[in-house]
Amino acid sequence: MPAPRTVLLTGAAGGLGTLMRDLLPGYGYELRLLDVRPVADEPGAITADLADTAALREAVRGVDAVVHLAGISLEAPFEKILKANIEGLHHLYEAARAEGVPRIVFASSNHAVGRTPRPRGTDPLIPVDTPRRPDTFYGLSKSFGEDLAQLYWDRHGLETVSVRIGSCCPEPTDVRMLSLWLSPADAARLFHAALTAEHVGHTVVYGSSANTRLWWDLTGARALGYEPQDDSEPYARRLIAEQGDLDPDDEADAFLGGRFVTDPPIWPY
Repeated sequence: MPAPRTVLLTGAAGGLGTLMRDLLPGYGYELRLLDVRPVADEPGAITADLADTAALREAVRGVDAVVHLAGISLEAPFEKILKANIEGLHHLYEAARAEGVPRIVFASSNHAVGRTPRPRGTDPLIPVDTPRRPDTFYGLSKSFGEDLAQLYWDRHGLETVSVRIGSCCPEPTDVRMLSLWLSPADAARLFHAALTAEHVGHTVVYGSSANTRLWWDLTGARALGYEPQDDSEPYARRLIAEQGDLDPDDEADAFLGGRFVTDPPIWPY
């Protein structure tokens, strides 16, 4: 697929959105920004809720693709998850379908499969077709998003790459992240690959850097043209010295989703 020229970036005021605002233009994209909160230092950004279907329709009009990062990114009561992550996502897909947008890159999450036991020892890497086992209402909403993307491909020909993001931040901050860390630079590489790969239909991939301690299989992401350049290993010695290694008898350390399985962080808004 030729590189899209104009891309709508939703969730542009959030942590990942802020990182991508800086990095994606380096690949030649002109970003149109949207968030429910004002985007700092971006007077042209669209401030709108995902419930505002008229604003979404206007936001997607004329864009070549959407990178959808908006929504609740931690656990919350189901009613909040329903409005932001399920109904809001449906509104976005309907707007994109109506305006003829050909592709969406959807920020799914490792928490769609968070109840999957993590590999140990010589266990194989977790494949992308492992059964979905969400660990929270948040993870459940990402499972829904993957199914919605499949429906819109099958019914309407709207392509999606669903990226099950690990932990995207400047550097890993705990031992679990050594296996799931996605550096900001690699995130931009992966989103660029997802925006430009040919004939993706609906494709689900894992999103992380090429970590030495990797838990999941990046074959699908590499098939899009993604070539991760970073590895969490330089941070391993310090993090393990400060926090200790993963405890196989601790339920939070036994599953892919970590503490989302046992004591999920709660959305503060």
